[in-house]
Amino acid sequence: MIMNNTGLSTPISKLGRVGAKTAVLFNKLGIHTCKDLLFYFPFRFDDFSHVIPISEATAGTEVTIRARIQLVNNRRSARTRKIVTEAIVADDSGSIRVVWFNQPYLMKNLAVGDEVYLSGKTSDHFLDLQLTSPVYEKIYAHQETLHTARLVPIYSLTGSLTQKQFRTVLGNAIARFGDEIEEWIPADIIAHEQLPGRVEALRAIHFPENKDQCAAATLRMKFEELFRLQVYSAQQRSQLLGQKAYAVALNTRETDAIFSRIPFTLTGAQKQALKEIMDDIEKSHPMNRLLEGDVGSGKTVVASVIAAIMTLAGYQSAIMAPTEILAQQHYQSLLKFLGPMGITCAIITGSQAISSVSPVRKEEESQKKVSKQKERQAVYDQVEQGEVNVVIGTHALIQERMKFFRLGFAVVDEQHRFGVNQRKALREKNPDEEMPHLLSMTATPIPRSLALTLYGDLDVSILNELPQGRLPIITKVVPNSYREWTYDFIKQQIHSGRQVFIICPLIDPSDTLGYKSVKEEFERLSRDIFPGFTMGMLHGKMKPVEKEAVMRTMVEGSIQILVATSVVEVGVDIPNATVMLIEGADRFGLAQLHQFRGRVGRGADQSYCFLMPGNEEKESTERLAIVASCTDGFVLAEKDLELRGSGDILGTVQSGMPTLAFATLHDTALIQKAHAYARDYIGRINEFPEMKEEIASFAQGVHLE
Repeated sequence: MIMNNTGLSTPISKLGRVGAKTAVLFNKLGIHTCKDLLFYFPFRFDDFSHVIPISEATAGTEVTIRARIQLVNNRRSARTRKIVTEAIVADDSGSIRVVWFNQPYLMKNLAVGDEVYLSGKTSDHFLDLQLTSPVYEKIYAHQETLHTARLVPIYSLTGSLTQKQFRTVLGNAIARFGDEIEEWIPADIIAHEQLPGRVEALRAIHFPENKDQCAAATLRMKFEELFRLQVYSAQQRSQLLGQKAYAVALNTRETDAIFSRIPFTLTGAQKQALKEIMDDIEKSHPMNRLLEGDVGSGKTVVASVIAAIMTLAGYQSAIMAPTEILAQQHYQSLLKFLGPMGITCAIITGSQAISSVSPVRKEEESQKKVSKQKERQAVYDQVEQGEVNVVIGTHALIQERMKFFRLGFAVVDEQHRFGVNQRKALREKNPDEEMPHLLSMTATPIPRSLALTLYGDLDVSILNELPQGRLPIITKVVPNSYREWTYDFIKQQIHSGRQVFIICPLIDPSDTLGYKSVKEEFERLSRDIFPGFTMGMLHGKMKPVEKEAVMRTMVEGSIQILVATSVVEVGVDIPNATVMLIEGADRFGLAQLHQFRGRVGRGADQSYCFLMPGNEEKESTERLAIVASCTDGFVLAEKDLELRGSGDILGTVQSGMPTLAFATLHDTALIQKAHAYARDYIGRINEFPEMKEEIASFAQGVHLE
């Protein structure tokens, strides 16, 4: 932001009415400068704008009156011994009693004859009306009110900091330094969209004169947030288009041969995604595409086919997964598909480095045992020399010692778990100037409006079909009265050789929430319900190596029942798991429940998902019934957006994204406008230095690690 002006950079402690202790409270809110203060927004308004005569006030209502003080004094309550400040105020229509409790200093602020606004709730006091602890504000000529007789902003505060104190400091700051705020959105956009200017909007966001002005200012701030985000994304996209990539010359005969080796029929969505990706890799600038597919939609197959095509064209591919167990799973599946074509694969993680090319060098063949370090280095050498065609791994792929021979294609699986810098490091692994084509993959269904907001710099391919032959998962909302039946059903499935997930919303027991915890349920179920079965526990407080070990044991089939939190939401493929019991299901979003459900139903056997609410009120069960009746993750994500707002999906998709204070993902039309304007203006950004500096400042604060 262009806010290097002296006034806006003034420390909060240098503003009037802010002492050392008060400055500490402001600092706790993240407010260190005048600029921080002006951009700290209210979360709601109290409407005290309707001023009425005292004679129209009735008991039990919120009122605002304008009156003159006729009497004011302090007395000590006979019952509580606390100080009570009493006043009688009057206007031309009548008078009313006013009381404040334990605020003796009011006698220094209020005097007979003062004209004041009072906003608060009335009550009966014997035969008279009374205003109890109202907000008050003295009336001065030619000075606007901040606390009464208007739309009054309410802020999130801390400690002893009061709303009145905060508004007073803020009001003074706006009056002194508000005009230093510079406009950065091009004037023709503001005119075309009929938006208020930035200074006008900022004043009205804090102290609007009326609801219409507040609405106009809010619209301006929404557009500003979205346009800023979209210009940033467009800038990232533009920079990418200016970089070089290997332009892959596709050989139709070789490509057809690869497709013929796929052991099942591709869905229409997979074919379309492959076409879009193949079109991209033929170009001389890097692909930057998001492959968005529901659980089980076949994203890995798409990545595998492209990796095979890249190999035949003479380029290497790298696939980065968030966990070792997922990387191992990818390695096995790719080796099975690519190995028969003569394509070599390697896996490199923190604990292992293995390749389908012998990791032992010829001069070492006589040795009976090669150290792990030498074995790892041998795999690194094979990758650097081009002997390995496809490398699968974790963050180990972006370590400094990792070098590629000719990396043409990079895949980041569950891309929201990797930061921008991590993805950038993978891109820059080539020894020459060419950047690899990047395919990001996510199994989280994202509504189109959200995808456009979060991933404006990516092209998006969507897999919205499931492969043929998949049995739909039978999903039921199960009340607690059916708990014993559910446990019996689980035992039957285990006796048939199947495995089970039980999901709990909490890690530790909670006296206040009343929902089941993993630790508590693991102990209870092991002891009382499933004593003859092998059980495992998984939650977010465990160390990564511990979580990996538990999931590996589950994959191997040694664990029959895994009690876990949401850490299993996106993860490994366990075809033998056929039952998912979700405790406290009403605590989760619809999209998240669908992600849980995707952990089962990955094999040939019929699978089941039981949603057991902790709260069985009608609203909760009706919401869960939506999941039971719908298997389309994209439909559920849209419904979740409608019911719960963007937060639930944003938390799943991209927890590090900058927070939107005003805009929501319901603002579809505004998102599309911002997106279109950003595309139009990015090529001319040098003509708008204020916009260029705003985006540069914004980019410094974007950390998706």
